[in-house]
Amino acid sequence: MTTKTRGCYLSNKEWLTSSIHENVILCGVSALEYMDMFTGFLDETLIDVFATQKGNYDNINYIIVDTFDGVDYFVDGNIKCATFEYTINEMLNDLRNADYMALAEALSNYYTMHNDSFEGLNINPENIDNFNSVKEDAIHYYDCG
Repeated sequence: MTTKTRGCYLSNKEWLTSSIHENVILCGVSALEYMDMFTGFLDETLIDVFATQKGNYDNINYIIVDTFDGVDYFVDGNIKCATFEYTINEMLNDLRNADYMALAEALSNYYTMHNDSFEGLNINPENIDNFNSVKEDAIHYYDCG
């Protein structure tokens, strides 16, 4: 069984809110989309979540965790979503497998929203090298030519 796809909705937030009916936490690209920090892909079908057990949907990428205690998240209505900093640090920690475009766009949006600065963004010490390797692409993400 699959959830509805992104193409059925005007926004990522509307899609994700309508699609999540389990006790899960949005993470990765899906968290960035929910927070409007990454525009996403028009016909996207995959949703990334942390879960304590695999759910019923084939198009949900269930990342199984023992407990949600170690995940920094917020609750918005019926949605649990990993925080921006937690999501960025998780993606930087596994940069090889992360969606680089989503990460660069999200960091670029943060940079722009904070007066061309990454000040206030807490990057875990073990992720500093990976952050530094992405930082310039994020700064220039929206540059033309």
